[in-house]
Amino acid sequence: MKVVTGFLAAVLLLAGIGVSHAVVRISDDRGGRIGTYVDKYESLRSSGETVVIDGLCASACTIVLGAVPHDKICVTSRAALGFHAAWDPGRGGRPVTNLEATHMLYEMYPASVRRWISRHGGLKPRMIFLRGAQLAALFRPCYLNAQARAR
Repeated sequence: MKVVTGFLAAVLLLAGIGVSHAVVRISDDRGGRIGTYVDKYESLRSSGETVVIDGLCASACTIVLGAVPHDKICVTSRAALGFHAAWDPGRGGRPVTNLEATHMLYEMYPASVRRWISRHGGLKPRMIFLRGAQLAALFRPCYLNAQARAR
């Protein structure tokens, strides 16, 4: 029996199906500093966990799209991605677009997302949202389970 169980476990592992499937859920993330998200998602990428986008993922949160492999990201019907130009605080705290950081951010996204952004005017100070059928056409659907944990 041990041989059969060991063989089955090996087959499942080789097939990419683990006994416990770790999931990270993004549901209300308004973003923040780009560097913080790059670091956060580098460790997430190396963990091999699946990312479930189940609500708002805006601004720097969207770096997940380029940092985590496409096959490790899925979206629910509640998912919404918000994109805008990167900015730095200027005089009086007013946002000033950082063209270099905006270009870097844009280049991080998968080609399909870059095409969508370009068709919607590019990364500008004003937020644009990718959701619904347009989002579902770019990422696989997913279903939540009890193992999903909020990030």
